[in-house]
Amino acid sequence: MNATMRRVVIGATAVSMALSIAACGKAGDDKGSDSGSSSSGDKSIGLLLPDSVTARYEKFDKPYFDAKVKALCSDCKLEYANAAADPAKQAQQVSNMVTKGVKVIVISAQDSAAIKSSIKSAVDKGVKVVAYDRLAQGPVSAYVSFDNVKVGELQGQALVDALGAKATPKSKIVMINGDDADPNAAQFKEGAHKILDGKVDIAYEQSGLWKDTVAAQKMSAAITQLGAKNIAGVYAANDGMAGGIANTLKGAKISNIPLTGQDAELAAIQRIVAGTQSATVYKAYKPEAETAAQLAVNLLEGKDIKSLATQTLTSGSGDKVPSQLLTPVSVTKANIKDTVVKDGLFTVAQICTPEYAAACKAAGLQ
Repeated sequence: MNATMRRVVIGATAVSMALSIAACGKAGDDKGSDSGSSSSGDKSIGLLLPDSVTARYEKFDKPYFDAKVKALCSDCKLEYANAAADPAKQAQQVSNMVTKGVKVIVISAQDSAAIKSSIKSAVDKGVKVVAYDRLAQGPVSAYVSFDNVKVGELQGQALVDALGAKATPKSKIVMINGDDADPNAAQFKEGAHKILDGKVDIAYEQSGLWKDTVAAQKMSAAITQLGAKNIAGVYAANDGMAGGIANTLKGAKISNIPLTGQDAELAAIQRIVAGTQSATVYKAYKPEAETAAQLAVNLLEGKDIKSLATQTLTSGSGDKVPSQLLTPVSVTKANIKDTVVKDGLFTVAQICTPEYAAACKAAGLQ
């Protein structure tokens, strides 16, 4: 019995010492991550973007977001990750940020439905989530984007306007939509159909997955199916895909037909100047990114967001989400100066490189 008692006492003492050491170690770790009077995790904001193929995200959205957060919260710590168009990778990135102690995550979902469980898990751990540009499913606290149905309407109207007298119910149009996993794609498609249905014949319609290579393949298939001479115009849901489509059209010796886009990428503006793309849609990234940053900081600091998210939208999961939708603008050759140049998105020098000098002069940019 005495031997048994000795083993119990020794075991209890060992456990007690281990717990004490663990507690000391934990305290030391917390102290090591201190930033001022609180741990760095207490003022940590994460930004998760969906891909690096779309030029806007890392060139504009991230820098604008970072700058605004720092202006509002100089001691906030910023975490960043890009999903590289991989939903599983983005789910892991959410988990990683939660583990790091990030308190607010701003996410542009690669797959709005697939990310739902990750968002719920983060929220269950006390993290606030802001849906950025794409309305993710799950219990998000706020959403900021553009009126995406309006974007589609602008795209459709630009195509009809560029067709002019050729906009008839018999005119065959190729429609290359965005990725079905992105709820924005469905809204762009909805808006475009509102304008195009009944005015033209949408003879070929497929998803381009937001990839220029996929869009180029779809365009090639459309040419084979419809015949090069029978295509009156092309709707491309964004500028990246429009670039792939423009190359396919050039290879097939198809010219002087309207081609839409969206995002006001530099390459698209140059194609508009050169006449190989008829229009794009400019969504001012700065106010979108800055609104997201303000929402994130307010949520971090426990402040009200009603003035920043004045609408309520319902996500695919049925959640009611306080939202802010900004207004998009159609860009054609006629208003490049008054839109992307005026706002400082691009300078005339950036647009009018030697390759585009003559076209810029003809367009009145130089």
